[in-house]
Amino acid sequence: MKELPVIQVLCCRPGEATMAPEAAAGLALTFKALGDPTRVAIVNRLAAGECCVCDLTEAFDLSQPTVSHHLKLLRDAGLVESERRGTWSYYRLIPEAIARLRAALA
Repeated sequence: MKELPVIQVLCCRPGEATMAPEAAAGLALTFKALGDPTRVAIVNRLAAGECCVCDLTEAFDLSQPTVSHHLKLLRDAGLVESERRGTWSYYRLIPEAIARLRAALA
């Protein structure tokens, strides 16, 4: 009978430092903001580029106050930023915030 190699199981990367409690708390708030499917879809939409609130309202068939509420939570979590132009606000992702999420999952 042929002997199969055994792969050693590691529960963690050896020598990897644990995340600081403050960093974990901040990251948890970011993931909490992404805990709603609509907010995940908004982030996905913003990944394609800047959007006006009016565009997001139409795309998600939601009222403007509802979309604004979701955007406020994403802004409070540090994922998006906005710029006011006339009567509308335009939102875009903050690249550094997305990079932090990507690094946390790597």
